[in-house]
Amino acid sequence: MFAITGITGQVGGVVARTLLAAGKDVRAVLRDAGKAQSWATQGCEPALARMDDTDALQRAFAGAEAAFVVLPPNFDPSPGFTETRKVITAVRIALERARPGRLVCISTVGAQARQQNLLSQLGILEQELGGLAMPVTFLRPAWFMENAAWDVAAARDTGVIQAFLQPLDRRIPMVATADVGRVAAELLQESWIGKRVVELEGPRRVSPNDIAAAFTHLLGRCVRAEAVPRETWEALFRAQGMRNPLPRIQMLDGFNAGWLTFAHESRKGRVELDTVLRALVERM
Repeated sequence: MFAITGITGQVGGVVARTLLAAGKDVRAVLRDAGKAQSWATQGCEPALARMDDTDALQRAFAGAEAAFVVLPPNFDPSPGFTETRKVITAVRIALERARPGRLVCISTVGAQARQQNLLSQLGILEQELGGLAMPVTFLRPAWFMENAAWDVAAARDTGVIQAFLQPLDRRIPMVATADVGRVAAELLQESWIGKRVVELEGPRRVSPNDIAAAFTHLLGRCVRAEAVPRETWEALFRAQGMRNPLPRIQMLDGFNAGWLTFAHESRKGRVELDTVLRALVERM
């Protein structure tokens, strides 16, 4: 039995469907009873649990051959990452008690960075779960290609996409969520000893100009990327409703300055940028 958290998300859903297709038993760990039936009809055993509910998580992980953990995203955390630390503590205690055979966790590119930023939440995850008395793999994916979903409307309507990744011609590691889910499912089925880190990016690195060029091809109209001035970020993010934009700004600075990067040689995924953007355009 494979216990899968985050199953209603893009990555967790791919993990579960990949395991089901391989004939594996899957326990769908989710908090929404309304969505549980959908996964039950696909062949999963539902287990209702919030990610901050230690007892429910313990029951969900109990007896599992392997567990898959992905933290709920928090793009506007409180200072000190209070909410995220609460979830990580609950997950750690539940895993210590349930003792599944092995564990795969979604972390992030740059989790090893010492400079505080939005992705530090995953660095905390690695620190807390890395000491568990079971085999643990931290899968560190690159920037998700699917983040370009925010650009589809602007590309279609105005022909200009706003870029926070700068300079516009600088290519960084990006990856499709389909590759992340597939690799996570493969890792869950492997055997290993101790703690390991697997870093993952797509077939080639991507710049904002590359994203604009791909939209140009897909939409049949000229699309260009435009850099958002650094000095406007805080006011812009606050206007969008963020209470604490500093971690997000620090994350973007980390990518742009190059200190949010891989620590080891990365694995390469299969899914190209055009494939991801085409799906986003068709869906929207």
